[in-house]
Amino acid sequence: MTAWLLEARQVSVRRDGRDILSRIDLRIEPGQSVALTGPSGSGKTTLLAVLAGLQAPDRGQVHLGGVDLADLDPADRHRRLGIVFQGYGLLSLLTAAENVELALQVRGAPRAGVPVRAAAALAAVGLGDRGGHLVEELSGGEQQRVAVARALVAEPQLVLADEPTAELDEATRALVLAELLQVAAAGGTLILATHDDGVAAACERQFQLVDGVLTAVRDGPPD
Repeated sequence: MTAWLLEARQVSVRRDGRDILSRIDLRIEPGQSVALTGPSGSGKTTLLAVLAGLQAPDRGQVHLGGVDLADLDPADRHRRLGIVFQGYGLLSLLTAAENVELALQVRGAPRAGVPVRAAAALAAVGLGDRGGHLVEELSGGEQQRVAVARALVAEPQLVLADEPTAELDEATRALVLAELLQVAAAGGTLILATHDDGVAAACERQFQLVDGVLTAVRDGPPD
């Protein structure tokens, strides 16, 4: 499948009489990694939700591959999209492996290969020995890594990640960040929201959101 060009055109979101996002224009080519920075409450999570199609903007449009997100086949969008939610979004009654396997099953992956692919995804984020543990038995950092493995296991072409390294120590952060950046290295698109300057610096482009207004901080490869 051909990777997507992602475009936000004059995207605005209002809530309680306040602009959460104000006329956002953003164009991201396949193969790029993008960091969204800014203070808490600046609109980063809302922008990721709009780009994922989880929330409709009050004004403006999001285009993926030249098609308005509202007109894109939901099943096709779901197959190509991976999301790391800030609250992880894991199913607590399932094990770590079952949470990752579920991401493959809903995409129609062949059953025979699902356990092996899920185990490999967990191993890639340093959880090769934790697959059989229930989510509630895992630490916050481990749950975060399960969420990353779940987002990446189906090799999506667009990954949207909300604070994907916030709960991790330095060594584990580097491991998870490398896996996320591999999405862009393989020709896909990575957009992540972060408060971590080191994570932002590793991305090719960086934008800052303040009071719903998006400005470019760095628009080229990291030093």
